[in-house]
Order: sequence, then C-alpha cells, then structure tokens
Amino acid sequence: MTYTDLPDQGLVFWPVGTGDSITIVVGDRLVMQVDLRDMKAADEDGAVVAPVIDRLAETLPTLHDGTPYLAVFALTHADLDHCCGFGDLLDSDILVGELWATPRLWRELADDEELCEDAQRFHDEAQRRVAATVKALAAGREPASGDRIRVIGYDDDRDQHGYAELPDEYFTFPGRAITSMDGVDVADRFEAFVHAPFRDDCAGERNETSLAMQITLRADDGTEGRLLLVGDLSYVTLKKIFDYSEGHDRPERLAWDVFLAAHHCSKSVMYAAGDDGEEEFKQDLLDQMEAHAGPDAYVVASSMPFRDSDSPGDNPPHLLARDRYEEIVPNAVLCTGEYPAADSPRPIVFGLQPGVGLVLLDVEDLEESERAAEATKALTGSQALLAALGTTALSAGAIWLARRRARRGTAAIRDAVEQTRGADAAPAASVGFGRR
Repeated sequence: MTYTDLPDQGLVFWPVGTGDSITIVVGDRLVMQVDLRDMKAADEDGAVVAPVIDRLAETLPTLHDGTPYLAVFALTHADLDHCCGFGDLLDSDILVGELWATPRLWRELADDEELCEDAQRFHDEAQRRVAATVKALAAGREPASGDRIRVIGYDDDRDQHGYAELPDEYFTFPGRAITSMDGVDVADRFEAFVHAPFRDDCAGERNETSLAMQITLRADDGTEGRLLLVGDLSYVTLKKIFDYSEGHDRPERLAWDVFLAAHHCSKSVMYAAGDDGEEEFKQDLLDQMEAHAGPDAYVVASSMPFRDSDSPGDNPPHLLARDRYEEIVPNAVLCTGEYPAADSPRPIVFGLQPGVGLVLLDVEDLEESERAAEATKALTGSQALLAALGTTALSAGAIWLARRRARRGTAAIRDAVEQTRGADAAPAASVGFGRR
C-alpha cells in the first residue's frame, strides 16, 4: 500500500469543542468547508481542540502560485460556535472561491440584531462579493473565484436587502440541488440538496433558519455516500423536513450514512412541548430518521465530551439525546470531543470507498510519523488533506466495518482488507497523523 491508496473523497469532523467544523473532500482539488470554529485555545499546550485554519492551510490543494485553495465555505447560521475564526480565515493565505450564505444574516442586520465579530466579517465579505458579482455581470463576464457567492433560502423582503441585485441563478431555494462549486460542474461526484431554511421561517429564531442539506459524494463507479447536515434545527423544523420529502415522494433526499447531530446533540431534536406545554418525547421523528438511515450509518456529535448525567438547564451535548440516537444506530454514535479519547481527540474521518460507501477510518492506533509528513508534501488536493489528517489506509476502515457488520471473525476481516488493498500483502508504509 502507498499513499495514493488514500481515498480522494471523504468527510472530516474536527474536534472543536461544542461547535461545528466540517470539511468535505469532493476530489479533483475541490474541498468544501461547512461552518468553522477555530479558537485561540487551539494554540495552547495540551489543546484538545483543533487549529482548523492552520490545518487547512497545510493540507488544502494549492493554486499554481502555491496559494491554498478552498472551493466553498458554507455558513449554516451566524452563531459564534459556527463562524468563530472566519475573520482569521479571510486574513489567512487561503483563497475561498465561493461563499454560501442564507438571507437571515441580512435580515438580522436590517433589524439591528447583534452579531458577533466573525459573523459581521462574514456578512461584510458576503456583501463585498455581491457587489463584485453585480459589477462583473454588468461588464459582461462571470465573477472570479474569490468573488463568487450563492444565497440559499427565501426571504419575503428580498428586495429590501443588499443581495437584491443578484440574478436568480445566484439563489438556491429548498427543494433544489446544487451541483457546482466555485463555477465548476461537479454533478458527477457531488450534490448538495437543500432542505431548509423554509420560507415560513425566514423571520424566525436564528437556529430555526439554519441551512440544512443532504450532501452526496459519488465515486467513479457510482457508489454514493450521504451526509445529512441540519445546523441547529430543533424538532419542529426537522419534522417539517422529513414530512415534506416523504409527502412529496422523494425519500431518497432523506437518506443518510452520516448524520451530524443537530445542535451539537441537543435533546431539542426529539423532545418538544406537547399540547399541555410540558416537554415530551417525539418518537415519530426518531422513527423517520431510522427509516432513512443507511445499513452502516453513524451519528456524529460535534461537541465537548458528554457528562455522566444531564441536569435541568444543561446546554448541549445532552446524554439523553445520545441515548436516543443509540437506539437508531447502536454503537455508532461518535463524539468529536471523545474520539478516540477525551484527553487526545482527533478528527473523525470518513472515506468514500468504491463498492462500499462511507467508511470510518480508524485513527486510534496511529502514531506520528515524520516519514508520512514528508511524503504528504509530495501530494496534492484531497489526497494530501486526508493524508495529513492522519487517515490510515482504507484497510483500517474496512477492518472496523467488517467487525461491526457481522462479527464474522478473522476471515471476514481478512476479506475486507484484501478487498481494499487489492492484495493480501502487508502495508508498505504506515501513515502518521501529523502533528498533535
């Protein structure tokens, strides 16, 4: 096995405390970031949160002049735990080709709602890109990479906001799919189907206007892996998403192999006020989620480690919610703050394996390797990203998958390894995780 055996498509969930930072490796030098939480604490000795921007700068594909290139940055909503460090990202050497934003941010500014500094930086950058796009189109050309923007969702007062001059092709509404990234058609390997925000929620509470998407990665042989991202939505809006797609006979839009637990594993997903105003468990949504889960699905909680028990008034993550998710995917709820250990968390990484789907890549036993770090420098694009993240070859993921599926013993494990490597030979080199 060599480094070229690493997957060229996959998902990375960074350990960032209770917040979201998801990197989606599409392939062909195209990488997408959904939300960001890059805290100063990441630079401290013994940090248990990742310096996401630094790692992206080290591992992203580069342009001809050596500039790290991020094709798309999408913000689900403007809470600090989803956009922390965005100003630093803009000030870094990384070129962000395209921004995806929801209308809610413009409405908040119009209503004089308070925004954190990074949310303000995001809005200012979004507005700059709107102006750059309008100017480019007036000159008869397409906006350049670094100036592109897409507005996702409705607002009843669109004509009153700063994006009003954008042509319709720069908007995407729920029920539509996005198959391009920074002006590149990627329909053969990527699709982002938009579930929310809904028109009825355009003026609602910020969390309920979160961008919700089904991300599909597609391998060359047609194998698909699906990620369901729902921001900080709660039961009412999530139920609407599932009911709407089921009612319009498109259950495939709800399919998921990896589900990022809403609102950092908050119990508000499956507990809501009943007719009497008291909080009650909502089995209906859990049943719908289970019905659309893949056969080897995972739930990822992007949060601090779970407490031993919940107390009234606790913020997420909620142990109660994790227990409910475990009923859907037994032994397959992973927490970014605990994986593989709470005192030394590492990114949770999935690779898209042809013929199999999204496979969890085992990092628990990886050791830092200078040789791997040096070899990584010779790679480009998504291979470099996943190698620097410390993904082992797909053999480790295949072993774990074989164990989980049937516990069929060493024969099944050996077959999975051979299927992944294409041979029964031992790995030619180990892959290190990079710096701790």
